[in-house]
Amino acid sequence: MTPRLTMVEQSALHHGDCVALMRQMPSGCVNLVLTDPPYLVSYRDRAGRTLLNDTHGDWLAPAFSEAYRLLKPDSYCVSFYGWSQVDQFVAAWRQAGFRIVGHLVFAKDYASSARYLRCCHEQAYLLAKGQPGSPREPLDDVRSWRYTGNRLHPTQKPVETLRPLISSLAPVGGVVLDPFCGSGSTLMAARAERRAFIGMELDEQYYTAARERLMGG
Repeated sequence: MTPRLTMVEQSALHHGDCVALMRQMPSGCVNLVLTDPPYLVSYRDRAGRTLLNDTHGDWLAPAFSEAYRLLKPDSYCVSFYGWSQVDQFVAAWRQAGFRIVGHLVFAKDYASSARYLRCCHEQAYLLAKGQPGSPREPLDDVRSWRYTGNRLHPTQKPVETLRPLISSLAPVGGVVLDPFCGSGSTLMAARAERRAFIGMELDEQYYTAARERLMGG
């Protein structure tokens, strides 16, 4: 049975379906959503690792609808996405109520894959709920990337890349939500930037990796 989250548990990590978990939380309780959901591309890395729910997008609209509800008015969401399925992501974001206000490109010094082109970047959209004020020092929309080795997760994001996003878009002492937290990079970045965090992960293997990572510092 999914535990009922009758109050916001700051700096907490939860194992379970993020839609069910978010539905237990009160509206307007987080300051920033920063997340890296499955890209809907049936991804399999060189070691054969896969991602749950990466073959269909049934969860996409409900998840972002809940994320929108949990955001305080006039706040931001940053979501990585799969470029080949961008139509599905944009439709879900707009259905939830988000406005697209920016686009981020993270340049790699290596190729993740190569077919028609060498894939040397990651990408994310900056989404707004309401009319948030501009950051005091807006970030460049083309940013650097550090390879993590994907040791803990097939698509592990670098903490160093996420920290400036949190610093710019969430207030000090605010709460950062990652409904698809994987091995916990967003949570580690939030803690480093003196923000509370709420992480959710469906896959027990990656939930355990995130928990151990947080416990280790």
